[in-house]
Amino acid sequence: MIEIGAVSAAAGATTTVFAAAMSAVLIVLLYPLLKRYALAKPTARSSHRTPTPQGGGIAVIAAMVVAIGVALGLRSFAAALDSPLTSIIAAAVTMACIGAIADIRPLPVAPRLLLQAMIVAGVIYTLPDHVRIIPLLPWWLEQLLLLLGGLWFVNLVNFMDGLDWMTVAEVIPLTASLVVLGQAHALPSYGTIVALALGGAVLGFAYFNRPAAKLFLGDVGSLPIGLLLGWLLLLVAGRGHLVAAMTMPLYYIADATITLMRRLTRGEPVWQSHRTHFYQLATDRGFAVTEVVARVFIVNLGLCALAVMTVIVPGKLSDIVALLGGATLVTCLLVAFAWGKK
Repeated sequence: MIEIGAVSAAAGATTTVFAAAMSAVLIVLLYPLLKRYALAKPTARSSHRTPTPQGGGIAVIAAMVVAIGVALGLRSFAAALDSPLTSIIAAAVTMACIGAIADIRPLPVAPRLLLQAMIVAGVIYTLPDHVRIIPLLPWWLEQLLLLLGGLWFVNLVNFMDGLDWMTVAEVIPLTASLVVLGQAHALPSYGTIVALALGGAVLGFAYFNRPAAKLFLGDVGSLPIGLLLGWLLLLVAGRGHLVAAMTMPLYYIADATITLMRRLTRGEPVWQSHRTHFYQLATDRGFAVTEVVARVFIVNLGLCALAVMTVIVPGKLSDIVALLGGATLVTCLLVAFAWGKK
């Protein structure tokens, strides 16, 4: 496999700025169509009160792909084709297509999960041969766990995209930290390019999604973003930094997983939309949207700082500090959302 060269600071900044500008321009161009054909009408479970266009993910994913293409255009074309970028971009675009169909006409749960599982399996299959997350496990068991974990991660990112700026508050700290990890050689250079382009594209979307949002991502955006973030975290874990990969998205994982477990124990149909995520409970208890996402953003900054620490200062002590510190931050936030203010 031909390795894409390291990403310089200037090239990284150019990729991010280009992706942000491209995303914003595409949103402006698409907005009249989305407003006419892709309105998300409020329901009892919605956080918005007026019909709002969805489908901003079209611009985000398109801008990311174009930005990656431009970044690679400055490098070796042969290296680009021989890198894993081709397969992950194809997988993300396919996942976006599934999301677009779901935005227009909800898909039944079984075929939706089956299609997602096929895409996640394809991404796992195309991982470099040397990538092992937990070498002590048999290869087949590790692959099965990666498939189940990847499928859950894609959907939990979709579940958590239920509030203005929520996905922005997750993606920006994660992608910025992934770029830092790339400079520390904890992420391959092609992964760093994806993080730069994805972060920039979401940044361009952020202006239109600010409270009260004028545009939502839709499944066309949240599903491929979940796939891309999961893939990037797998690459970090595959380089021996499992604790860092677990710590960065810890709030999203905790909120979505605990909520799922609570609904299962109550016998609720978990495939139906609801308003029982911790961040949704917070708005019901009187937190303003900006207060919720600001707290999530700050906690994510703390989680990402702990993750970076485990890479820069490797060792069991830093791993323990990161896990305990991350668990404390997330627990405090969940408790505040569930029992605070009101």
